[in-house]
Amino acid sequence: MPGLADCLSFLRLLIARGDPKGIPLAENAIDDYLAMAPISARRSGLRTLQQDAWELHGTAVGVQRSFAETVDAYIERKLSEEEGGAAGERAAISAHR
Repeated sequence: MPGLADCLSFLRLLIARGDPKGIPLAENAIDDYLAMAPISARRSGLRTLQQDAWELHGTAVGVQRSFAETVDAYIERKLSEEEGGAAGERAAISAHR
């Protein structure tokens, strides 16, 4: 998956720092991954990122834990958008048949 490893590494670094000012950087990294990834790989890539953030959340404390929760929530929102987009694409394809 293009960019997944880079995004994962960057998110780990940001979570370890736990600086709230890094939240826009985390969101941009996720958005950049989505822009680069093939449509068919986006959901599984997001789930990989989410699983990693959740595992880090389990071992983190304080600001790192809060940062991991924020990353998880953003990924969850993106997963919902991807699923909504996929449903819309399926409906459009069915309408053209």
